[in-house]
Amino acid sequence: MARVLVTGMSGTGKSTVLLELARRGVRVVDTDEDGWSTEHLVPGGAATEQVWNADRMTQLLARAENDGIVVSGCASNQGSFYDRFDAVVLLAVPRDVLLERIATRTNNPFGRDPIERDRILADLDQVEPLLRATSTLEIDGTQPVGAIADRIQALVRQP
Repeated sequence: MARVLVTGMSGTGKSTVLLELARRGVRVVDTDEDGWSTEHLVPGGAATEQVWNADRMTQLLARAENDGIVVSGCASNQGSFYDRFDAVVLLAVPRDVLLERIATRTNNPFGRDPIERDRILADLDQVEPLLRATSTLEIDGTQPVGAIADRIQALVRQP
């Protein structure tokens, strides 16, 4: 069983895929929930960034060594945990799809505010290329949720 990180910009479908994986019985953690991450000021600026709780993530991944788990999220310190994941999956969608999703989703209001939307678009231009360069697999998030979940679940089941 493997430890898989699913990462990507807000609106790419991470939470939706996680719900499908959980429905199938896969152990999942959404780092946007339950205190897994916090907002911190970016050094030297007024902007904030999402940061995982390092102690909590370290403990989770140590316990998950033989269990298989899918962790989902995007945080500025996630790269420091890559060596503890067996796969890092980037879920990506075109800009117009992302904008439509954040405007119409009902499970997460983030991105409806123009300032938040601008932040997502800036991250799409600046952060997504970094994620692409460090991921082990990129999945097109416009595919059916079941097909995306199938690919990720297959990664979890790898020895």
